Amino acid sequence: MTVAATTVRVGGLADEGVLTGAHAQRRALLDRARAVALDHLFMADHVSFHTGAGMDGLIQATALTAMDPELTAYVGVYLLALRHPVPVARQIATLCESAPGRLVLGVGVGGEDRHEIEICGVDPRTRGRRTDESLVALRALLSGEAVSHECEFFAFEEAKILPAPTPPVPIVIGGRSDAAVRRAGRLGDGWLGVWCSSRRFADVIEQVEAEGAEREVAWRHGLQVWVGIDADRETARERLAKRMSGFYHVPYERFEKYSPYGAPAEIAEFLRPYAEAGCRDFNVMAVAASSEAAIDGVGEIRAHLHA
Repeated sequence: MTVAATTVRVGGLADEGVLTGAHAQRRALLDRARAVALDHLFMADHVSFHTGAGMDGLIQATALTAMDPELTAYVGVYLLALRHPVPVARQIATLCESAPGRLVLGVGVGGEDRHEIEICGVDPRTRGRRTDESLVALRALLSGEAVSHECEFFAFEEAKILPAPTPPVPIVIGGRSDAAVRRAGRLGDGWLGVWCSSRRFADVIEQVEAEGAEREVAWRHGLQVWVGIDADRETARERLAKRMSGFYHVPYERFEKYSPYGAPAEIAEFLRPYAEAGCRDFNVMAVAASSEAAIDGVGEIRAHLHA
């Protein structure tokens, strides 16, 4: 089955020099991303992950949209529970004033590193409930109306954020738990999957849309996937395994089933069933010999999916 070019958006990770290197290097990498027709670049969000690593997803998104006049910034995923929703709404509104329609906000609860949550003054046991309350408040604030909200975590009265983002910012919910699936249906514009089979992906988006059946939503489901790109499969696997085990502090073998490696054509064939199941956004975390090779490889994956 051929996937129509207009139905699938493919983006690469804004990392390793794309937003953190010297200006000339960043400019060259962004030009390269547009040259290979990437639909967006995405960035993670961490305050202090495991060894202190991190990046603020909304600041990274702002940097990207300021440097490039066309690329969309996809934050995947933002740890909303670690922030108060009122200043977050102002950050989003400010970004959208200069880059309208070029932000997609993925939201998740985190959890791979409980210490990261604790040092922000948040009880990890409450992160799900806190995220739900923050999503309700954030959506209301981004409407431009005066909003009052009171819950066990925060309270405010008659808060107003203007101008409201136009068009509205899609909010896509990440997570593999049943609670995350319900959250996506009740409070999101779609689900952002990770480490799941294409069959599981199809089942989850069916559950999400059933959960949100009473809402009017233009559903936008996506998949975040690590890949190793190299013509030599063993080299691709070795490079990917080293990166993932180093980042997550978990053996790569636990991820291998859902983290393909090899040439771009092989990876595209792995991803095709997800597109056929309803995935419309692929966030491809490519590990390759260089940032340039990673961008080119994701561009080839996109071309194969569209052809």
